[in-house]
Amino acid sequence: MNKRLLTVLGFAFLVALGATLLFYGLIASRLGSNKPSAAPQQIVVASRGLPRGVLLQEVDVQTVAWAAPALPKGAFADRSLVVGRGVISEISEGEPVLEDRLAPKEAGAGLAPAIPKGMRAVSLRVNDVIAVAGYVIPGSRVDMLISGNAPGQNQQGTELRTILENVEVLSAGTNIQRDNEGKPISVPVITVLVTPKDAETLSLASNQTQIQLVLRNPLDSDKTAPPGTAVTRLFRKEAPAVKTAAAGPRRPKPELVKAEPAPSPPPPPPPIVVQLLKGSTSVYVKFQ
Repeated sequence: MNKRLLTVLGFAFLVALGATLLFYGLIASRLGSNKPSAAPQQIVVASRGLPRGVLLQEVDVQTVAWAAPALPKGAFADRSLVVGRGVISEISEGEPVLEDRLAPKEAGAGLAPAIPKGMRAVSLRVNDVIAVAGYVIPGSRVDMLISGNAPGQNQQGTELRTILENVEVLSAGTNIQRDNEGKPISVPVITVLVTPKDAETLSLASNQTQIQLVLRNPLDSDKTAPPGTAVTRLFRKEAPAVKTAAAGPRRPKPELVKAEPAPSPPPPPPPIVVQLLKGSTSVYVKFQ
C-alpha cells in the first residue's frame, strides 16, 4: 500500500478520535449539570433578637435549611444542643447560633458567663448626667473621668483626670436589654468590664471622687492619655503667642568703616618777649 495513503489515514483517525472525545466531554458535562443538587443542611438560627445574658428557650431558636455547601464554623444542626445555654454575645434575628456566642453548658445565664477569663465586672451608681443622658447602653465604649481634691495641700482647687479609657459597658441597670424601639434606657447602675487592677482603681475612685462617663466611638480604640486639668487652669490667662516675622532672604551686613581720628589742634604760638630798659636795669616781659 502506498505510504502516503497510510499517513493520510492515520491522521484522519487521530482527528476523528479527538473530535469524539471532545463531543463526549461536552455531553457528560451537560448531563452532570442537570443532576439534582444535594439536599440543603439544617442549621439553628435565632427566631428573634437575643440580647446578651438571656437563657435560650425552645421558642428562641428554630432550624432552617442552609443552602451553602458547608455550615458556618461552630454552627448547630439540632436545637437541643443550644437550649438552656446563656447568650454571651448579642444575636440578631435569623442569624445562625454559633458556639462562640454561647456560654458553656450549665454556666447559667446573666452577666457572669459573659465575663471573659481574666476580666472583672464592676458596677457603679450613676445618674442621667453621669451616664451621658441615658445614651450609655450595653456594648457602648466609654472613658472614665474623676473629679475631686487631691489629699494634702492642693493649691489648684478641684482637679479632673481621666483614669480609664475605652471601657466596655456590659449592662445598664438590672435590665441589660434595650427597649422595643431600640432607644437607650435611663438606669441608676452601670456595669463595666475591666481588668483586676482597673477594678481596684475604679472601686476606690467611686468611693472617694465623683465619676463622669464620656461616650466614645466603638471603632475608636486609640488611647490618648490626656494630662488632666484643674480649676486654676480654667481661670489662668494664657500668654499670647509672639508672632515672628517670616524669614526672608538674608541681607548682607554692611561693612563697618573705621572712622579716622580727628586731627589734633595746632600748638599755641610761642610767647613774645620784650626787654624793658630802666637805667642800668633790664626787665623781660612775656606776652601770649
